[in-house]
Amino acid sequence: MKCTGPPESQKLALAMEHALARETETWKVPVFHGFTLKGTDISPFYYEKAVLWIRESNSLFQFCSETFALAVSFFNRLLASVKAQLKYLQCIATACLVLAAKINEEDEIIPSVKKLAVQSGCKCSPAEIVRMERIILNKLHWDLYTATSIDFLNIFHAMVMSKWPHLLNGLPQRNPSRHAAFLTKQLQHCMACHQVLQFKGSTLALVIITLELERLTPDWFPVITDLLKKAQIDSTQFIHCKELVDQHLLGFQPSNTVYIFNPANQNIQTHLDKRLPCCYSTVKQTTQINSGARGSWPNSSAFILLRAKTHEDDMQPDEFYDGFKYLYSEDEIPEAGQTSSMGGSDDQRQEESNSTCPPLQPVPQID
Repeated sequence: MKCTGPPESQKLALAMEHALARETETWKVPVFHGFTLKGTDISPFYYEKAVLWIRESNSLFQFCSETFALAVSFFNRLLASVKAQLKYLQCIATACLVLAAKINEEDEIIPSVKKLAVQSGCKCSPAEIVRMERIILNKLHWDLYTATSIDFLNIFHAMVMSKWPHLLNGLPQRNPSRHAAFLTKQLQHCMACHQVLQFKGSTLALVIITLELERLTPDWFPVITDLLKKAQIDSTQFIHCKELVDQHLLGFQPSNTVYIFNPANQNIQTHLDKRLPCCYSTVKQTTQINSGARGSWPNSSAFILLRAKTHEDDMQPDEFYDGFKYLYSEDEIPEAGQTSSMGGSDDQRQEESNSTCPPLQPVPQID
């Protein structure tokens, strides 16, 4: 007789219960009074800059998203425990990332402290980073295990997908792991915002899930109500956090990309003049005016193309997807006829390489 473990829903419920217990024990964040952290000279600008630096360094060394979240947790807990000075902020951020990497990452991919300091652009010496590590360990009483917002996002997302798997059915080329990767990017974007610092990781993670479900389905309310009840999250805090995050994510989507199309020969330009006499002449006239006024456009015969950056573009595989696809046991081999993860099938790429059209060039920067 084959022995089976508890059902998936029960495993997720136990994981959430354990994570909530650890969050209650260890959650601690600094408080801003006026324009600085209480008792320090650290402004919101420099706090956010430090968190963004942790995120960039985390990506530079190809650490996982959990490492970034854990480093930010250490960073917040330390700033809430001591009155740190601004001149030590980067050293603190570096030491927090090193400690988080030692916990979450394989030894083979963790660089030496000296290499990390050099490649990340940190202005601290290796000795200063090691000394700061010891200070952080002492101030946190060596209690380094905690539940982060990334942990809660993974748990909540898995609970939603296991109970309501149909939510992604209407979205082409969207699977649970790609969806989780996209939500992780949104969450990391919000973690650098000092205004949402006051909310627990469980609240922030559920807000990210809620905003996405509102966009995906009109039946989102029962789903979120169920999660709110299970996670025992205060509704007032949840609503306040949701309003702030909704505003913060308005600038998350990248802006539309603008390309300049330069005809390779006179025949293409003449063809455009004949086929699009009104549109092309207007664009050319506008470009000539801008070129004369600013002197920064490379060619007067330019045809401006706008490529809308859709939500689906953001779902392309990124540094998070490889980890999440194993979580959901997804096969990475594309089916026949599907575009590859790099943006097209082999036939499509061959057709593009044989095209007589000149390549699209990015718009030059205008001073």
